[in-house]
Amino acid sequence: MTLVAGVDSSTQSCKLVIRDLDSGALVRQGRASHPDGTEVDPAAWWDALLSAIAGAGGIDDVAAIAVAGQQHGMVVLDASGRVIRPALLWNDTRSAQAALDLIAEVGADEYVRRAGSLPVASFTSTKLRWLRDAEPENAARVAAVALPHDWLSWRLRGYGPEGESAHGPVLEELATDRSDASGTAYWSASTGRYDLDLFERALGRPGREAGTAGPADAVVLPKVLGPSDTAGRTPSGALVGAGAGDNAGAALGLGAVPGDVIVSIGTSGTVFAVTAEPSADTSGAVAGFADASGLALPLIATLNAARVLDSIADLLSVDHAGLSELALSAEPGSGGVVLVPYFEGERTPNLPDATASFHGLTVASTTPANFARAAVEGMLCGLAAGLDAIRAVGVTPHRIQVIGGAAQNPALAHVAAQVFDVPVVIPQPGQYVADGGAVQAAWIVTGVRPNWPVAVWASPEPDYHPEIREQYSEYAVSVG
Repeated sequence: MTLVAGVDSSTQSCKLVIRDLDSGALVRQGRASHPDGTEVDPAAWWDALLSAIAGAGGIDDVAAIAVAGQQHGMVVLDASGRVIRPALLWNDTRSAQAALDLIAEVGADEYVRRAGSLPVASFTSTKLRWLRDAEPENAARVAAVALPHDWLSWRLRGYGPEGESAHGPVLEELATDRSDASGTAYWSASTGRYDLDLFERALGRPGREAGTAGPADAVVLPKVLGPSDTAGRTPSGALVGAGAGDNAGAALGLGAVPGDVIVSIGTSGTVFAVTAEPSADTSGAVAGFADASGLALPLIATLNAARVLDSIADLLSVDHAGLSELALSAEPGSGGVVLVPYFEGERTPNLPDATASFHGLTVASTTPANFARAAVEGMLCGLAAGLDAIRAVGVTPHRIQVIGGAAQNPALAHVAAQVFDVPVVIPQPGQYVADGGAVQAAWIVTGVRPNWPVAVWASPEPDYHPEIREQYSEYAVSVG
């Protein structure tokens, strides 16, 4: 039996799956937690990956491994390969003004034409601009910029600070993939190249792709590999794939094809689709990302997803099963109660300083059941607005696959069929981002992308209720 491994280094934890190359059957797995916060020392991710590997019984017997990870995080390294400061994560919004500054300098239309996306606080480019302005001494020390999955793959191959790694700080060995590079806002899915002018505008320093020539003081950017390219090997000899951003990894793990729209409900919420051609949305709502298979991945992201349900469950002093039971006891539309769930600001729409709010409260409608259902409806309506934005760039959805930790909540499955006007399918609970890494690992071993089966947990009957979205839109617009 030939084994392959995939990793999901997410905001909350590191998950590792080891699968049979031929059938895709799960053989063993491991998991470790990540610290909370919007900035994290990458050493915590490395420790978690090592713990997950140990928990899975090691990887000495795997033929290949690939790492998928949270997008956009800024990992800055000095010339000795050491991390200069804690990584700013995608959900750190301190660079909101930096995003506005970059757009003002370049112009929104021009920025989207060149990078495929309009920069927002989540993206790496805005975090680099923030570093330039807020911590100029640290910015001056930057010798290389990596993303979380790039850095972990580099460490997995034996590179890192002197004395902490097998091969030392060889910055030229940094590598990434198209999907994660496209989330920086200085690499284009349309051109397949870094836009070094946009990078220099962000950090205030010239940059160059690893392995290419450039100014003596140029900052090294990871080499961008293709879907079936090999980045190198681990010290024990396993092939290491290019890796992927988390959403592209999930699409790969689910076997998504054009016509599939994936709604992922985790710490953040995302709506994305695999398409043949890159998209360009000058409004900034849709990011024109690349996918992990050589195609495109138009995507919208929200900051408020599963934590919305956590917050309202805590408010009502119930667990998630209790929240689901309450929500299912209320009528569609929650008796007119609407939750606009911007608990952590919002990315789509771009409202970093917004707060959550309840609307439509009357003496009769203010009940635990309506509050519970309004939480589910509000979260899903935010994602349905994302589906509208994806459609606006030319995507025609045939089905929606809902994944993530909240997807198996019975109320969510029921309400999703009422909020979305496209058939909904909920796959069996799984580690689909890590599975995408395993798919990529199998791909680099055989040269052919595997087609492993994906089991379905639920296919709720379509039951579209347009009034749910109509009342939500009324109040969401007023907040914006």
